[in-house]
Amino acid sequence: MSTPLDSIATVLEETGDYRVLRRLAPLEPLAAPPDEPTFIGLVVDTETTGTDFGRDEVIELGILKFEYGASGRIYRILDSFNQLHQPSRPIPPEITRLTGITDAEVAGRRIDDGAVAALARDAAVVIAHNASFDRQMCEGRWPVFADRNWACSCHQVPWRDEGHEGLKLGYLLIDHGYFHHGHRAIDDCHALLRLLSLPLRASGRLALACLLETARRPTVRLWAQGSPIETKDLLKARRYRWSGRRRCWYVDLDEDRIEIERSFLSEQVFRRPLLDLPADRITARDRFSARTNPEA
Repeated sequence: MSTPLDSIATVLEETGDYRVLRRLAPLEPLAAPPDEPTFIGLVVDTETTGTDFGRDEVIELGILKFEYGASGRIYRILDSFNQLHQPSRPIPPEITRLTGITDAEVAGRRIDDGAVAALARDAAVVIAHNASFDRQMCEGRWPVFADRNWACSCHQVPWRDEGHEGLKLGYLLIDHGYFHHGHRAIDDCHALLRLLSLPLRASGRLALACLLETARRPTVRLWAQGSPIETKDLLKARRYRWSGRRRCWYVDLDEDRIEIERSFLSEQVFRRPLLDLPADRITARDRFSARTNPEA
């Protein structure tokens, strides 16, 4: 944006009657060299033919490889990858309307599996804005993603506590005064990396630092196996979910809450001492994977 237009935008904003959104530009590298240990991260986004992990396919994969520090500071983009892929069936019209990707655009195209594996091989963390979806779409096609640590920027950053009402990437960008061309993989990757480089609204912490701290913490999935059917509303109110595959209610908890939850189940649900309820410990290596999908 030119200086005169910046001045006009500033004047409009200072009236208090206008908010000006600026087009998001790719993240610029920091001028100063790192003064802390650094690591390699990936931001990943997929465009797909649908949401059925067993049937649908990735038609576009975007990846940004970046260097970040132990503090959560992002230093520079190391590599950028964006490729299209022709699926085995025509792209549904609703997907074309959403993404703009047409059958003609993907005709004869194939994502380079070797290049994807090379990019991901040294990544300490893989980040997606809906990791429970993107991870399962990726690891079925590219095995290298199955043993990476994953983090979800949508659900592992306390956006609402930081003053945001919506969790979608576009909404969060608007709150920071930006807009971007969404629903194309590499554009969403650039938008997400920029968002993670910014301080959070209320706490002032870097968004990436907050995300990594949450992602590193192990969680426990506690299964209320054999719970009386009449307690289902009580469990739902406490944010338990139903696994149709295991025919059981479950909840994901931080490790330090496991005994509190066992006491709740013992006193309010089962009304008897509990000797051995099933519990699974989940880390970033398995979180969001098909391996820990309660319906898989």
